[in-house]
Amino acid sequence: MTLTADVKHELLRTRAATTQARAAEVASLLRFAGGLQLISGRIAVEAQLDSEMLARRLGRELLELYGVRAKISIVAGSGARPGESYLLRVLENGETLARQTGLMDARRRTVRGLPNRLTTGSQDDLTAVWRGAFLAAGSLTDPGRSASLDIITPNSETAMALVGAAGRLGVSSKAREVRGVHRVVIRDGDAISAMLTVIGAHATVESWESLRQRRETRATANRLVNFDDANLRRSAQAAVTACTRVERALQILGEGAPDHLKYAGQLRLAHREASLDELGRYADPPMTKDAVAGRIRRLLALADKQASDRGIPGTESNLPVLDEL
Repeated sequence: MTLTADVKHELLRTRAATTQARAAEVASLLRFAGGLQLISGRIAVEAQLDSEMLARRLGRELLELYGVRAKISIVAGSGARPGESYLLRVLENGETLARQTGLMDARRRTVRGLPNRLTTGSQDDLTAVWRGAFLAAGSLTDPGRSASLDIITPNSETAMALVGAAGRLGVSSKAREVRGVHRVVIRDGDAISAMLTVIGAHATVESWESLRQRRETRATANRLVNFDDANLRRSAQAAVTACTRVERALQILGEGAPDHLKYAGQLRLAHREASLDELGRYADPPMTKDAVAGRIRRLLALADKQASDRGIPGTESNLPVLDEL
């Protein structure tokens, strides 16, 4: 998860330009990393975060923007989260904070998606929403066939809202549900680079693109090598097949083989690995490759017809078993 850590470390050094965008990032962090809890009849806002630095930053933002103090405690690792995490909780004025950040509506109902003011806000607001989502629940894998930028979301409504926000930022993403877990996924390499750039992970974009270019160059080189190997195998196998059929044709026809066809067959057997062009140059007098191919083709056809008339195996009766390509 080195790339994920790199992105999050870089984003932690990025600060939204406006107060409204800062509020959008806070709301996104709370949505993707936490939710509401009822403690002794009081509504508390909680967020469980992987980084102490992120937890403290969120605590500072809550104090500066909303005037509430958060308590941060360490949570021991478990099966779902093997490492230590940090639980941020706001109990005093928790219900007011929940309404201000869009976790709860005016009727005290939990909001399942993202507040409209976030998804219909400015470009800075949308960027802050995605930055908060990645800090809370994002991951980035190495470039390649399985490359992806993922955000785990609490429900399908939040996933669809995040997809809409990405679309307004000019980046294509998709909502997925795998084994009951909702997530937003970006798989296209250019789209991943675009989103990382948008949310402010500029240094990581350069590293990711450099690694992507190296892997694509290596993959292209491997494809070319495999292509050349396949062509060589095809040529070798075609030569083996041709020689085997010619040998059988000469056996079938014996002394009855026309001289010009017999000469072409013998030329093929004498230079088993040569191309038709090369066979034409070896001939005396020289022939075109089409002339060589035509004579060998007529030799095989004549032998197969005679074999059929005599009820004996033809030129394809004893072909070797060749490896599949």
